[in-house]
Amino acid sequence: MKESEKMLRVAYEALDEKKASDITVINIENVSTLADYYVITNGENTSHVQALVENVQEKMYKEGFACRSLEGYKAANWVLMDYGDIVVNVFSREDRRWFDLERIWRDGKFLDPKEILGEE
Repeated sequence: MKESEKMLRVAYEALDEKKASDITVINIENVSTLADYYVITNGENTSHVQALVENVQEKMYKEGFACRSLEGYKAANWVLMDYGDIVVNVFSREDRRWFDLERIWRDGKFLDPKEILGEE
């Protein structure tokens, strides 16, 4: 398993554990040099968005993955966590619809959760 795949699994499980809404994962390694994976999700309110971010940070840290950049935590409308090979975006519901990152990255490969978690 590539390191980026392990990072993705840790981040996905951390989001899922805290009941993130509609977790979308896009493999962008063939369309961008920005990262291998782009994760997009949303929380139900400011507190939920921050709890999602904190859980991702905690789980990633425990696995030895450092966050290179964290933007937007205080306002919690759109929090961007840059882990190098993966980028995690946690939105408020309204801001996710407004920015529509799924449309922007539509040339990437949208992954099924079973692919991420290694399930059959």
